[in-house]
Amino acid sequence: MAVANTTKTSWRLQEIVAHSSNVSSVALGKSSGRLLATGGEDCRVNIWAISKPNCIMSLTGHNNPVECVQFNSSEEQVVAGSQSGSLRVWDLEAAKILRTLIGHKANICSLDFHPYGEYLASGSMDTNIKLWDIRRKGCVFRYKGHTQAVRCLAFSPDGKWLASAGDDCTIKLWDLTAGKMITEFMAHTGAVNIVQFHPNEYMLASGSSDRTVKLWDLEKFKMIGSSEGETGAVRCISFDPDGCCLYSGAMDSLRVYGWEPDRCFDLVPVGWGRVADLAICNHQLIGVSFHMTNVSSYVVDLTRVKKSGSVIQGVIQDNQPLTEPSPKGSTLRRNYERPMTTCNTQRVKQQSSEAQRRSPEGERQSPSSEDEREEKESSAEIRNADDYKEIFQPKSAISRTPPMRSEPFPAPFEDEIFVVRPNVTLDTVTPTVDIQQSGQSKPIASSTPVLRVEPTVVSSAPRPIPIQTAMSSVTRPTSSNPPAPRPAPPAAVTLAKAKPQPSVILSTRNEPIGLNVGDFLPHARNNRPSVLGDDEALSQIRKGHDTMCVMLTSRRKNLDTVRAVWGSGDVKTSLDSAMSMNDLSIVVDILNIVNLKPSLWKLDLCMSILPQIEELLQSKYESYVQTGCMSLKLILKRFWPLISDTLTAPPSVGVDITREERHQKCKACYNQLKNLSNMVKNKADQVGRHGSSFKELQLLMAPLDY
Repeated sequence: MAVANTTKTSWRLQEIVAHSSNVSSVALGKSSGRLLATGGEDCRVNIWAISKPNCIMSLTGHNNPVECVQFNSSEEQVVAGSQSGSLRVWDLEAAKILRTLIGHKANICSLDFHPYGEYLASGSMDTNIKLWDIRRKGCVFRYKGHTQAVRCLAFSPDGKWLASAGDDCTIKLWDLTAGKMITEFMAHTGAVNIVQFHPNEYMLASGSSDRTVKLWDLEKFKMIGSSEGETGAVRCISFDPDGCCLYSGAMDSLRVYGWEPDRCFDLVPVGWGRVADLAICNHQLIGVSFHMTNVSSYVVDLTRVKKSGSVIQGVIQDNQPLTEPSPKGSTLRRNYERPMTTCNTQRVKQQSSEAQRRSPEGERQSPSSEDEREEKESSAEIRNADDYKEIFQPKSAISRTPPMRSEPFPAPFEDEIFVVRPNVTLDTVTPTVDIQQSGQSKPIASSTPVLRVEPTVVSSAPRPIPIQTAMSSVTRPTSSNPPAPRPAPPAAVTLAKAKPQPSVILSTRNEPIGLNVGDFLPHARNNRPSVLGDDEALSQIRKGHDTMCVMLTSRRKNLDTVRAVWGSGDVKTSLDSAMSMNDLSIVVDILNIVNLKPSLWKLDLCMSILPQIEELLQSKYESYVQTGCMSLKLILKRFWPLISDTLTAPPSVGVDITREERHQKCKACYNQLKNLSNMVKNKADQVGRHGSSFKELQLLMAPLDY
């Protein structure tokens, strides 16, 4: 068994139930690789120690779902941005709120701390980037240039530059002292999800939804490398600490890249799904991902990963020798000059007063009564005092020198299985609804309790349980006025009344829609649970199977028909045939393909598809709504300038049939977009992924009101 352990390259470390509602963002502490921050739709930020099951600290204060979280370089502070555009910074060592920063007009999409000064950068769906002075509680500068949401930010190692990228497929490089853009890279064909500077050399890496990783020379401002072969969107990248290679995280895989020439050294399968963040510590790479309320962490042993030598993909042949990459930077490219102290930010600070005079928002420099009230309502609740003292208290002690080094995570046994179980003890939380009355938020009690579940990680494989035993441990609710319940064992499941059908059916969920545990239980006699046989259980599972097969067969037949028309090369005719079938699932399937190729869109196509988009946005299926939002975003991005210019242009002299036809099409599209804008405004107040998408559309549709 021990010998088998030594051959394991990647494994799942743990899985925790991180929030009482869906998790929306996660961030790892890059210095230690041992701290994790999670943000959720419950408006909380929870702090965890990697590999430990219990929450260390729970941070409150936001009144809207948390969209983005980030640690500073020393991991003593954490910042969280909300769906409303507000930022809150907490001091983890002192366990208190440090700052509340307000200025953005839409969701916060990206955050990063300055490596030396007390500065913070934030990117938003309102397309703006703001540089904040945490000590003075004000906005130092605002950088404008992106046309869509800013998805990622990164400061250079010397703290002089800021790289930004987003949904507009561009990467912009900003000079912090001059307050202007240095250059712009536009080689990506999809949204850019992540950017990172090389730790030593003047080089930048970027990962995109176009399934490529690109490398940029920051002296010559040109692309020096581009990867091929990713099977999905690149979500995370991280340079090796010595700069010899680049790690790229995508769907269920980790790739190791070299450059000059481009090559892929290794491909490691990792079951992390849509990985959200990476950190490197003790020759191990830590990756985290989240799904609904759960957060999973994975480990890759970098000592067993190829970083040089023969390649598995690239321009180098297997029989040709490879030059060993130079550690600590190459002589071909200049290295960063890091300041000797943390006080070398004078030029940025000198810009502060001038920038504030020019700033149209007028962010506050001194605390106001509203700010003080918000900070009083914020709190840092310590859930685990022992872990809190172990991690945060030694930072202020003199005996911290030399610092403690964490040990690598040991690989698990081959037959070890990680199971997520909620604790038996559940805390009831009264949800709060914000009411703007007398400047205070008042909690409204709900008859349905919200359960806050603390996670317990079980790292041993449980024995299989026969279905009769499992079913017999499931009890049904009794009639009204039941006697006091007995304490149930941890394996027991107590059923309340059947869950109502959700108003929105999520595209990812932990349980099938329409399948209730109660359906597997016959009516109990004398309030005693009875045993359900295997045949009865299987019949319940198979309920509706034949109907589903008929539906899928019909759907495939319709798709074959559309595919035959698609072969002629006429996209509009293909979509018309799909719409004539009166089956939204077929329209969604075709749109998911067309959305990946914006060049296929024409004005005629917009006219045909806009009425279908209206139906998709009103659907109860989340996947339909998201497809409709993506199509509408593409139409606004590519065709709104043409529609606006055509409708506002003066009438031409003479007869121009082509122009008249284009004018009629643009007018029809404008009327349909105007109708859609009212729907988008009504849905922009929703919470979660839907609300985020509709708020972005609302910003794009703002010119329709002028």
